[in-house]
Formats: sequence, structure tokens, C-alpha cells
Amino acid sequence: MTGAVVPMVVDFAFKKTRAYRVAYIRWKGPWSDRRIRSEFARLAQYARKSGGRTGHWFFREPGTRQWEVALEVRGPKVRPAAPIGLKTYPATRVASVVFDPEAVSPEVVYHGLMDWLRWRRKEGKVRSVGSTREVYDGNPYTDAKAWSRTDVQFLVR
Repeated sequence: MTGAVVPMVVDFAFKKTRAYRVAYIRWKGPWSDRRIRSEFARLAQYARKSGGRTGHWFFREPGTRQWEVALEVRGPKVRPAAPIGLKTYPATRVASVVFDPEAVSPEVVYHGLMDWLRWRRKEGKVRSVGSTREVYDGNPYTDAKAWSRTDVQFLVR
């Protein structure tokens, strides 16, 4: 055997997230990886100019054919500047899975997490499932480590 296959473990878990103050850009239209990349770059540039510290990076689909990229910002100098807005993602309970999209297909992870949540609803551990978000520790397009630790979260009650 020339190369050993290393199994990728993907565990689903419930956890409580803290509140995040974010700068965000939202738009409607078809899926576009190029647009997502450029909006993340715009947010990073905005954060550098505003003088605030940054944290987690978020990608959401808040509605049908609606997209939102967000960057956690900290500091009193951070102000909205069109088309960039500011808001707070409240602290909430989520169903989460951290995985490497290069090792495990995102479609498999999303499908598995949705199926896992369906069974948690049947067991009465979850009342409802809300929107989905992807959370990164850095820019997923420029930071390979951030990309390899993609955190997919479903908001749950």
C-alpha cells in the first residue's frame, strides 16, 4: 500500500454561540462565487479603513436567491458606509459541524446535518430549524487554514 487513507471525522453537535457585531453586504441574484469573493474583499478593505479589529467571517443565504457576507468588527470607530451595514447576530443555539471541504463534500455535510436535525425534531430535542450560515476564522478565499475549518451552523430552537 503506497498511501494511507486518513479517515475524516465529521461530528454534529449543538452549541451556544455568542453575539457577533458584524459589517455586512447583502444582495439578490444568482449564485456567484466571484461576487462572494469580491464582497468579502470589499468588507476586508472597509475594516482596514475603519480602524476596527476583525474576527469571524460569515456567509449566509437569508432568503431565496439572497446572499449575505459579513465580517465581525470590534471597536468604537466602526460606522456603516453604504452599501455596508452594521448589525448584531444575536447569541443563539446552533447545530454545528466543522469540516474540511477539500476532504468531505459540502453537499454530504449539509445533507447529513439536515437529516440529523430532522431526527432531533422527531425526538423532541429541537422545536424548529432556522437559517444556515457558514463561519470562518479568516477569509476563506485567501486563508487555507480558515477554509479547512469551515463551520456550518443551522440556527435551532
